[in-house]
Amino acid sequence: MISITKTKQLTLIQAITDGMRTMLNEKEEVVVLGEDVGKNGGVFRATDGLQEEFGEKRVFDTPLSESGIIGSSIGMAINGLLPVAEIQFLGFIYPAYEQIMTHATRMRYRTKGAFTVPLVIRAPYGAGVRAPEIHSDSMEALFTHMPGIKVVCPSNPHDAKGLLISAIEDPDPVLFLEPLRLYRAVRGDVPEEKYEIEIGKGKYLREGDDATVIAWGAMVPIAMKAAEQAAEKGITCDVIDLRTLYPIDKAIIAESVQKTGRCVVVHEAPATGGLGNDIISIVNDTSFLYMKSPIERVTGADVHVPFWALEEHNIPTPARVLDAIHKVINF
Repeated sequence: MISITKTKQLTLIQAITDGMRTMLNEKEEVVVLGEDVGKNGGVFRATDGLQEEFGEKRVFDTPLSESGIIGSSIGMAINGLLPVAEIQFLGFIYPAYEQIMTHATRMRYRTKGAFTVPLVIRAPYGAGVRAPEIHSDSMEALFTHMPGIKVVCPSNPHDAKGLLISAIEDPDPVLFLEPLRLYRAVRGDVPEEKYEIEIGKGKYLREGDDATVIAWGAMVPIAMKAAEQAAEKGITCDVIDLRTLYPIDKAIIAESVQKTGRCVVVHEAPATGGLGNDIISIVNDTSFLYMKSPIERVTGADVHVPFWALEEHNIPTPARVLDAIHKVINF
């Protein structure tokens, strides 16, 4: 008998809501908390309707204290709950950094496995929506340098729901980054049923022979557009969506780069200390002798995210990525 999966067209933020609803329905231990997530349904409406559906004891508002949100969630997780904590913007997470670094990520190690922290931290991130500075930061590298936490970043609705469910099922902390500019920019088929996408696995979005373009989150559509423009000139590219930033999928990077011999890394975070540097190290460690040209990075500048008039000048564009592709091809 053939099983037919029913799907529905959702935006990325609707898929995130659907993922939370799925797990709230399945497991009584799941609770959702954060600033304005209850009655107001979240600043971006990611939790819209969940409190009405599941009650104030399972979807509830917190004081404006990121450290308190994460500290409380750690206690809940140790004691058997599965908290999904929202930080309104990734740039607001800095007061909670100590709780994450000192306690959430170390509890399994500290207690020799006696306790774990099955905590999901949801955080919208990135520029491109004309939000002020701090609201627009892309500081994922602060957390990919933190053993004990997984960092996930979907770029489309299908992956958003599947990765969020996997994050809630995970026995350890997961930072779930949500690209702000993609919240309502894309729609896609999302299965109505529960499904999981394995954390730690990247995905080919496009295949080619001449160069590898690696991106995640809001930079994936930018990378795809540049690859499409390159194809018009006879240059074919692998485009890889990492999906998980830590632990990173080293195998897919090595496989692609060893085929193409060229690599372009795209991220909107500042260049210095960015995750692109780790990807270059992976290529160097696994595939140096296959390389036909130096690796190119297309990143944000080493500045705070500028205000509205200059914001787009800081974010990688298809034109900048295409230029990088030409550089690795013509080296």
